[in-house]
Amino acid sequence: MTASNDKPETLADRAYNLIADAIVRGDLKAGERLSEVALAERFAIKRGPLREALRRLEGRKLVVVRPNAGARVASLSMRDVIELYEIRENLEALACQLATERMPDGDLERLIALLDIHDDDPVSGRAYSRTAAAPDFHTAVIEGSRNNQLIGLLCGELFDLLRIYRVKSSGQQGRTEVAFGEHREIALSMKARDGERAAYLMRRHIRKSRNNLLRIEGVTSLIVSDAETGETTRQLPARANGNTVHGT
Repeated sequence: MTASNDKPETLADRAYNLIADAIVRGDLKAGERLSEVALAERFAIKRGPLREALRRLEGRKLVVVRPNAGARVASLSMRDVIELYEIRENLEALACQLATERMPDGDLERLIALLDIHDDDPVSGRAYSRTAAAPDFHTAVIEGSRNNQLIGLLCGELFDLLRIYRVKSSGQQGRTEVAFGEHREIALSMKARDGERAAYLMRRHIRKSRNNLLRIEGVTSLIVSDAETGETTRQLPARANGNTVHGT
């Protein structure tokens, strides 16, 4: 996703975007201590905007600040990740159905044209940067819902946490191409004004992304069959190698 913002970028915004992108890419790893001095030097940021950015990152749950221990990149449990995907699956399916009903024809044409851009430049469609030139498909759909509460949650409060795991899931060989095909199927259903099918496809797409991430993380105990995806889900997981997960 790419968060939309019509206001000029402040120094604190720039600091936030740089650090958030580094966390999403895994350049700053889960549990890593964040030194203000090192961050200021690495990103050429002054201490005032940097501290404001760290406060915002803490508010978005990307960073944890402990008294007398400083700031660290947050580490989420697998339960946290599954719960995030449950929220995303349901809210984005709703946003997709609303967008199908509410987006003007011209906006739907532009949504399909966006997919051509992503096919030509796959990196632009993988949510690596908050400030990417090409818009993000999921963000375009969410904003097309014209529902400010959904937009606030999915493009604001939960935006960067969801972005970490989208990027991680797409890192498996071949997944990006498959996901882009799923995007196109969703967009064509939206263009046909079939909101029920578009929402179903969005839900299935996100569930596949979740299941792919669980495989990457070596989760072995999500056993119950999912009729929509033909894959395995449910029952809270045992991990093959630890109990936290983060974008790397």
